[in-house]
Amino acid sequence: MTPYDMIRESISQTVPFANHTGVELISIEDGVGEALLPAQDVTLNHIGSQHAGALFTLGEAASGAAMAGGFVSVLMTVRPVAANASIRYVKVAKGPIRAFAKLSQPAENLLSALDEAGKVQFAVEVSMRDEAEEEVATMQVDWHVSKAAT
Repeated sequence: MTPYDMIRESISQTVPFANHTGVELISIEDGVGEALLPAQDVTLNHIGSQHAGALFTLGEAASGAAMAGGFVSVLMTVRPVAANASIRYVKVAKGPIRAFAKLSQPAENLLSALDEAGKVQFAVEVSMRDEAEEEVATMQVDWHVSKAAT
């Protein structure tokens, strides 16, 4: 099992709300993450498409996976906080939706800034797509990562 797999399993167990909505973390790599919101009645809105809140949860989970993947070497010694998020709904989201998230900067740059200043702020960009690979929403999550107090 890789460190990325261990993080994926750990995050899946420690974020109850994402589990409640059925969000599954598919993959975590260096600065990227992928998550899935399955098609299920509990996440639908009044018109039968994925609820805006469920899409937000999906995007935030994928962004957290990308953040964790970028900080894998120090993850146990930092405190990450999603400080701000904005979402843009592009089209009606039907069926299962996948979110693809990527750090806005190379992880090595962020790790250097964290080492120098003890904290770092950065964005994670997220694209959410339906089964036809059409973008249904975009999101930006701003993360603040600081060294944990000892």
